[in-house]
Amino acid sequence: MMKRNNIFLLILLAIGVSSCKTPQATQVNSRTRLQLPTQYNGDTLTAKTTPTSWKMFFTDPQLTALIDSALANNQDLKITLQQIAVAKSGMIAAKGAMLPSLSVGAEVGVSKAGRYTSEGAGNASTEMTPGKLIPDPLMNYHPGFAFDWELDLFGKLKSSKKAAVERYLATLEGQNAVRASLISQVASNYYTLLALDNKLTLIRKYIDLQRQAEKIAEIQKEADSDTELAVEKFKAELAKARSQEFALKQEITECENALNLLLGRYPTPIQRDAKQLLNEDVKTIVTGLPSNLLSHRPDIRQAEHELAAAHWDVETARKAFLPSVNISATLGLEAFNPTYLTRMPKSLAYSVVGGLTAPLINRKAIEANFQQADAAQLQALYEYDKTLLTAYSEVCTLLSKNKNLAAYYALKEEEVKTLEHSVEVSRQLYMNGRATYLDVLEAERDALDAQMELLETRQQQLSCVVDLYRSLGE
Repeated sequence: MMKRNNIFLLILLAIGVSSCKTPQATQVNSRTRLQLPTQYNGDTLTAKTTPTSWKMFFTDPQLTALIDSALANNQDLKITLQQIAVAKSGMIAAKGAMLPSLSVGAEVGVSKAGRYTSEGAGNASTEMTPGKLIPDPLMNYHPGFAFDWELDLFGKLKSSKKAAVERYLATLEGQNAVRASLISQVASNYYTLLALDNKLTLIRKYIDLQRQAEKIAEIQKEADSDTELAVEKFKAELAKARSQEFALKQEITECENALNLLLGRYPTPIQRDAKQLLNEDVKTIVTGLPSNLLSHRPDIRQAEHELAAAHWDVETARKAFLPSVNISATLGLEAFNPTYLTRMPKSLAYSVVGGLTAPLINRKAIEANFQQADAAQLQALYEYDKTLLTAYSEVCTLLSKNKNLAAYYALKEEEVKTLEHSVEVSRQLYMNGRATYLDVLEAERDALDAQMELLETRQQQLSCVVDLYRSLGE
C-alpha cells in the first residue's frame, strides 16, 4: 500500500513539474499596434462622419434599385453568408466544449473465458444460486448514463471560445466589407455605363456632322471651290467616327454584362437615364478624424477581430502545457440476464473517476503549436497595421483626387465651350473660302476630344465619390 502511494505521489510531482512553467507569448497591445495620425495630410478635419447608409449616399432611383437587387442576389455575398454560418457553428461548438456532456446508451456483450484459466476455472466451479452455475458463455446487458466533464481550471477552453467568438465577429465585418465593395462596384459600373451612353450620343452627333461636311465638300468640289482631297478626308473621318461607334457599343455591352453579373442575373438591358451623368450632384465628402475610421471601415474592424482571435489562439496554445482535469462517471444497470435488470439495488452499477493529466513526452509538439500560434499572432498584427496604413493612404489620396478633379472639370468645361465656338467659326470661314478643310477637321476633332475628356472627368468624379464611400466605411 505504501508503495502504491509513493507511485501516486511521484506521478503528481511529475505533473506539477511539467506544468509549472509555460512559454511567454509576444506581447501585442495598443503600444505595439500602429496608431493613426490625427490629421489628413496636415489638415485636421473636425467634421463629424460620413453618411452611415448607402441610400443617403446614392440618390439616383435607378441606381438604388440596382444596388438593392445586387444585395439580394449577388453570389459573392451569398458565399459570405455561408462563411458566417460556418464561423457561428464554430463559436457554438467552442461554447459547448465548456459544458459537461451527458449521454445515454445500452450495451450488450458476451464473453467466454478459457476453461483452463483462473477466470474460467473459477466460473466453472462457482454457483450463482444453489445448484446453478455461472452461465458459459456469459452475457452482459448494461443500459445506463455516461457523464464526462473537463474542468476549465486554467481557462484553456475559455480562451478557445473567445477566439471562436472573435472569428465570428470578423466574418460579420467581412460580410460588411464585401457588401460595401459590392455597392461600390455596382455604382462604379453604373456611372461607367452612363458615361459610355453619353459618349455614344456624342459620337453619333459627330457622325452626323461629318456626313453634312462630306456633302458640303462634294458640293464645293462640283463648284470648283474645293478639291477631291477634301472630300476623301471627310469620308475618312466619317469612317473613323463610325468605327468608334461600334467600339463604344461593344464597351456598353461588356459593361452591362459585368453589371448584370454583380446583380446575379443573366445579361439583361439596364434601365438608366444617360442625362443623369451630368445632372448627378458630385457630393462634398464629409470626413472625420482618422480615428473614426476604426468605427466605420469594416476591413479595419475585421483585422482587429482577427488580431484578437490570434491572441486567444496563443493563450489556448500556451495553456495546453497546463494539466487537464477530467471527471467521468457512469450510472446504470448491469446483469447477465435481462430479467435481472429490475432487481434493484443488486443490478445497479456506477463508477466515478477523476483524472489529472499533463503532457510529458509530447511537449515538443505542444511547443510547436504554441510557436505557430505566436507567429500567426504577429502576422495578424502586421496585417492590422497594413490595413490601417492602406486605409489612411487611400483616404488621403481620394480626398486630394476629389479636390483636383473638381478644378480639372471646371477648366475642362471652359475648354469645351471655347472649342465648340471655334468649330462654328471654322465652318463659317470654310464656307467663305477663308479656311481649309483641315482647319475644320482639326477644330471638330479638338472639340470631340475635349467633350470626351469632359465626360471621362465626370465619370472619374463620380467614381471617386464611390471610392470614398467605400474607403470611409458605412
